[in-house]
Amino acid sequence: MSERVKKFKEEREKLNELILSRDNINIKRFFGIDNSVYRDGALDARTKEMLGLVASLVLRCDDCITYHLIQTKQVGITDEEFDEIMSVGLVVGGSITIPHIRRAYRNWEDLKK
Repeated sequence: MSERVKKFKEEREKLNELILSRDNINIKRFFGIDNSVYRDGALDARTKEMLGLVASLVLRCDDCITYHLIQTKQVGITDEEFDEIMSVGLVVGGSITIPHIRRAYRNWEDLKK
């Protein structure tokens, strides 16, 4: 894993701990929902992570894209599947997603190291 991806993970975890240390029940509930949505159900967690990656790409959220890249790598997405995920995101999101796709490919390669 590259230093860039490692730093992202560490910062995300640290900031999530900070947020969850507060007594904000609404944020805690939302985080709980977010966590439970990606568990196996009618769709398996692997499929849900692919959906999350496409949605993040279309919404152009680099943090979200990086998070779902890490998750899809952990659930065993192949390079070929990754290419198709990026293709779906590009078709749905249009050319404005291209800068995000560039960074996604860079981070995907970093995750393979």
